[in-house]
Amino acid sequence: MRVLSLGTPGVGKTTLGKELASRAGMTYVNVGDMAKEGELYEGFDEEYGCPILDEDRVIDELEDKMSEGGVIVDYHGCDFFPERWFHIVFVLRTENSFLYDRLESRGYKGKKLQDNIQCEIFQTLYEEAVLSYREEIVHQLPSNTPEDLERNLDQIMQWIEQWMKDNN
Repeated sequence: MRVLSLGTPGVGKTTLGKELASRAGMTYVNVGDMAKEGELYEGFDEEYGCPILDEDRVIDELEDKMSEGGVIVDYHGCDFFPERWFHIVFVLRTENSFLYDRLESRGYKGKKLQDNIQCEIFQTLYEEAVLSYREEIVHQLPSNTPEDLERNLDQIMQWIEQWMKDNN
C-alpha cells in the first residue's frame, strides 16, 4: 500500500500524513524534509527564496522504500513521481481565507504568497495529479477544519483497510 498526499503548502498534508501513518502503521515520508536532510537540491530560487528540488535524486532516494510498500508520501507536487508508485492519491484543498492566514503565519509574502493562493484557486495541483495518475485513484479532500481532518482520516483508513482485504 502506497499513498500520496499532496496539495498547496499550508493545506494540512503533514498533519494528515503523520496521523495517518500512526493510525495505519505505515511509514511517513515528507519529501521536503528528506530533501533538506539529504541536500537533494540542484540550486536556489532567488525569487521564491527556496531551494530547487533535484527530482531525480529524490526518486533514487525513495525507490527502495516505495518497493517495500506501507508508505505515505507528502509533497506539494506529483508530476515527477513514477505512476506505478501509488495506489491512491489524495489532493488536500483549503478555502483561500484559511490558506492565506496559514501561509502568512509561515512568513510567506508577496509573489510567493500570491502564487500559492492562485495555485489553490485554479486547482493546479489537482489537475497535475489527474494528468499524472489514473483518474480513479485521485481524490480531492477538503482540509479547512479539525473536523475535516478527522473525517479525512476516517475515510482514508476505511479505504486502506478495504485495499488490504482486497489485495492480501
